[in-house]
Amino acid sequence: MKQRFYFDTSVFGGVYDAEFEEATLQLFERVKLGGVVCVYSDLTESELVRAPENVREYFKTLPSDNMERITIDDEIIELASKYLEEKVVGQTSFDDCLHIAAATINKVDMLVSWNFKHIVNVYRIRGYNSINLKMNYISLEIRSPKEIIEYGD
Repeated sequence: MKQRFYFDTSVFGGVYDAEFEEATLQLFERVKLGGVVCVYSDLTESELVRAPENVREYFKTLPSDNMERITIDDEIIELASKYLEEKVVGQTSFDDCLHIAAATINKVDMLVSWNFKHIVNVYRIRGYNSINLKMNYISLEIRSPKEIIEYGD
């Protein structure tokens, strides 16, 4: 069975970032080969509108067979709001919370991000997952592409 990884917008931007390019391209190679399904949301699409053109174009080249689009709905918004109420992150990080909630509610195998301040951060991860468990959702695995590549090969 293919693994389903939720990719936040930072992962797509990592393709053209010197610091993150190598690990990001290796991860996308797994998507292209069919080993991983890239789960993303309509929020990701709207964030990509503001991304550089080369990032938007790269997104369009990914094989649709290995892509899964999810829609931000009321349940996701409610869970994301709970993260803010419990002060896992500040109010300005609502979109990050939406990514976490979307991945949680859609029961992906892992959320992948290059956002170390608000997402791939041990204290934040503990906060998100404590809320998830209180609300009867899964505990979400959150990693950077570098961690997946290093441990996956």
